[in-house]
Amino acid sequence: MTQTDDRLRWAPAPGHGDEVLYAVDGPLGRARLHRPRAINALDRASIDSLHQQLSAWAADDAVAAVVLDGAGDRGLCAGGDVRALRTAILEGRPEEAVAYWEAEYAVNALVDSYPKPYVAWMDGIVMGGGVGVSSHGSLGLVTERTQLAMPETGIGFFPDVAGLQLLARSPGETGTHVALTGTPVGGADALVLGMADVLVPSSAKDRVLDALRQDPAQGAGEIAERVGPQEESSWLADHRGWIDECYAGDDPGLVLRRLREHPAPEARAAAETVAARSPHSVGVTLEALRRAASMDVPQVLAQDLVLGRAFARHPDFVEGVRAQLVDKDRQPRWTHASVADVTREEVLEAFGER
Repeated sequence: MTQTDDRLRWAPAPGHGDEVLYAVDGPLGRARLHRPRAINALDRASIDSLHQQLSAWAADDAVAAVVLDGAGDRGLCAGGDVRALRTAILEGRPEEAVAYWEAEYAVNALVDSYPKPYVAWMDGIVMGGGVGVSSHGSLGLVTERTQLAMPETGIGFFPDVAGLQLLARSPGETGTHVALTGTPVGGADALVLGMADVLVPSSAKDRVLDALRQDPAQGAGEIAERVGPQEESSWLADHRGWIDECYAGDDPGLVLRRLREHPAPEARAAAETVAARSPHSVGVTLEALRRAASMDVPQVLAQDLVLGRAFARHPDFVEGVRAQLVDKDRQPRWTHASVADVTREEVLEAFGER
């Protein structure tokens, strides 16, 4: 909470629960993801609530801009509620998982095309689905506490919510590194990737809100000048040499070999990370990333839905969620032993092209 938040009238959207709370703060529509014990993970109720209220505010002349944040002090959003999706799939209801993704991607598309300034306070953890409701907006604010990631290859899935549209446009192969490893990056790296717009101190939230109340259309430069930018070095920028060299091309096996053979210890560490991810996920993710380079957000979201249907049927997804989030033994038993064992036909099958 900021100094003024406790004076606002926070309430759910009409007909919805308190998974997301809303308030009108002068000219600002404030949306707060409100599942702090789950680091505000997006369940279906959260997604439906967001779609309804964001759509209503888009047509409300009294709301000049929307500001999104997360309840609690751990972060904006830890991602989608993949444990619930795993349960649905195991119980023979894969269509429920697909319906969830359809609804989630509709919210991502709404954020991308929002007719008013859409500001996301990306403090703390911002992962997976949290990227989808923040990075596609008009202004993303990260802090020294930000830990941003698309960690899906570690649960047998792929970076969805049109995150690949952003990562495909990141400098050099920095987006490829983030997509394949799923490793969290800091606020300065989020700027390099194009997944956020300005780095500010986490203590500056009140000042940011004050600035937006005065001028809801303020951009990154104006915000930075008003609150003072946070200085932080970018790990990705510092390591562009081996990243660009190793991750080039379309062959995940070759990428892994280059990483393993590179003299930079950070490259060899990345190799171990990629090798531990689902080989199927790594192969499909690299292909999807390359295709996303020529797509806009709606096109990537359409691709994501095709892939989601395929991953709902693939055993690596339920196994990856089990190992990472259910049993938490961190010992997934993937379908393939290595990326070299994933055939081109299997990759194309995920895109419905076989």
